[in-house]
Amino acid sequence: MKKLFLPIIIGYFSVLPSLACTNIIVTKGASVDGSCYVVYTCDGEFHPQLSYKKGGKSKDGEIIRLYNWDTGKAGSIPQAPYTYSVVGPNMNEFQVSIGETTFDGRSELFDTTKVLNYWQLMEIALERSRTAREAISVITSLAEKYGYGSTGESFSIADPNEAWLLEMIGGGVNGPGPVWVAMRVPDGYVCAHANHSRIGEFPLNNPDVCIYSKNVISFAVERGYYDPKGGKPFQFNQAYDPDEPTKLRYCETRVWSIFNRAAPSLKLSMDYNRGVQGAERYPLWIKPDKKLSLENIFSLIRDHYEGTSIDMTKGLAAGPFGNPNYARPLTFKVDSISATWERAISTYNTGFSFVAQMRSWLPNSIGGILWYGVDDTYTTCYFPLYAGVTDVPKSFNEGSLKRFSMNSAWWIFNGVANLANIKYSYMVKDIQKVQQELEAEFRNQIPEMDKKALVLKNDPEKMRAALTEFSVASGNRVFTEWTELFLDLLTRYNDGYIQDSLGNPQQVGYPANWYRRSLNDNPKFAIPIWYENQETKEPSKF
Repeated sequence: MKKLFLPIIIGYFSVLPSLACTNIIVTKGASVDGSCYVVYTCDGEFHPQLSYKKGGKSKDGEIIRLYNWDTGKAGSIPQAPYTYSVVGPNMNEFQVSIGETTFDGRSELFDTTKVLNYWQLMEIALERSRTAREAISVITSLAEKYGYGSTGESFSIADPNEAWLLEMIGGGVNGPGPVWVAMRVPDGYVCAHANHSRIGEFPLNNPDVCIYSKNVISFAVERGYYDPKGGKPFQFNQAYDPDEPTKLRYCETRVWSIFNRAAPSLKLSMDYNRGVQGAERYPLWIKPDKKLSLENIFSLIRDHYEGTSIDMTKGLAAGPFGNPNYARPLTFKVDSISATWERAISTYNTGFSFVAQMRSWLPNSIGGILWYGVDDTYTTCYFPLYAGVTDVPKSFNEGSLKRFSMNSAWWIFNGVANLANIKYSYMVKDIQKVQQELEAEFRNQIPEMDKKALVLKNDPEKMRAALTEFSVASGNRVFTEWTELFLDLLTRYNDGYIQDSLGNPQQVGYPANWYRRSLNDNPKFAIPIWYENQETKEPSKF
C-alpha cells in the first residue's frame, strides 16, 4: 500500500495559532471582461513555497497521510482513483479556485480530536473537483465522514461560471460533526469576507442558490445558540460567530473598505465596524458601481484605508514618513483604556496572495490564470501562472523563514518592503513604479499569449510547454527586477540620506508637521535667540 504525504505547508503555519486572511469574490457579471475572480491574501509570519502538483491515475490502495498542525493529530484517508493537477496554492486544471479566511466563532466547537483541517480540505477538493459545486461536496462530505479539526472557516470557491461562499464550523469533541451552509453569489455581484462569518439568513428550500447541513439549525438550538421561539429568523453568523467590538473592528472594517471602494454610491456607514451597538450589518454581497477590471481588483487588496477617516498613513502612529505598518500586537492598553490599531487589508506579514482569474470562453489550460505574489500586497508584484503549466519559477519555491536568502523571491520582496519602512512616503513610490510597469506589461502580454496557446490547443503537450515557458519567465522577470530594486533602494536610501542621480547623498529631513510635533513634545529642541534675523544653520554637513 503506497502512502502519500499531502503537500501541506505544515512548517510555515505551525508557528501560528491561526491565520488572518482577506478574500474577495468577483462574479463574471461583475467584471469588465466576464472573468470570475477569487482573491486571497494568506496573512501570517511564514515563508510560502509555490508549487505545482501533477494529477493522474492513483495506484490501488493509495492513501493520503495527514497531519493537523493545530491539534497535533495524524491520520490518513484513501486517495481518489484519479486526481487533477494543481498549480500554485489554489487553482486546478479545471480553473476551480479556492480561498479562505478563518473565524474563531465558538471555541468550544473546535474538535481537537480530528485530523482534517481547512487547508487539507482545500487541497483535496482541488485535486478532486471539476466545478465549484463539486468542491463544496468534497469538502463537506470529507468533513462529515472523517471529522473537522479546525475552528470556523469561510471558503471562497469558484469556477469560470459560478462563485460560492461556504461557511463551516465543527461540532465540538464527540459532537455530531461540522455544521455548514453554502450560498451562491448572484452573478453581477461582489462578495468579501475577513475572519468573521458573513452568512446570516439563508433560504431553506432553494438548492440552486443555497445548500446546508441537515443539523445547521437544530444543533444551534441544542447548544443554546438560537431560540426558535424568540421570533427572529435563524442567522448562521449570529449563532456560530456572534459579534464583538474588537472582532468587528478587526474584520468588518476590511469588508467595509472593499465594498466602499467598489460601490461608493452605497455610502455604507462605518458604525458596524466601529462596534456601535445595533448598527446595521453589511450586506453579504454588493453590486459594484462599475464593472471591475483586473487592475481594479489588484487595487482592492492594496489598502491601508487611504483617503478615509482611518487612513493609516496619517497621524502620529504613522511616523514622519506616513508608514502604515504599525508594529504588532494590534491591541494595547493605556492606563484603563483598551485600544487597537486598525487591521488593514495590506499587512506586512502576508505570506502570499493571489488573484485567481477564471475565463469560461477559453479552454481550461488557457482560461485559468493565477496572478501570484508574495509578502505585503501593497508592495508585491503579481505575475501570471496559467492553469496549464507544468512547472513554477524556482525562486518562489526557495528559502526558509529561518535565514535570509538572495535566492528566495519571498525574502527579496520582504527585504524591499522592510526597507520601505525607513522612508515610506519616498520609497513606496519607487516600488509602485516598478510594480505598475511590470503588472501592466504582463496584462498586455496575456492576449497575445492566449492566441499563441490557442493555436497549439490540438497539441496539448506543446500548448502546456508554451504556457509554462511564459509563466516561468514572468516569475523570473519579477524576481530579477525586484532583486535590482532591493539593491537600488539599499544603496540610495542610506543613513537617512537620499542619493541624487549622481550618487551624492542629499539631506531631506522631516515634514514640517513632524518638526512642529517634535518641538511641541520637547521644547528644549529650540535654540536661544540672541539677535534679530538669527539663522539656524549646521556648522558642517556631517
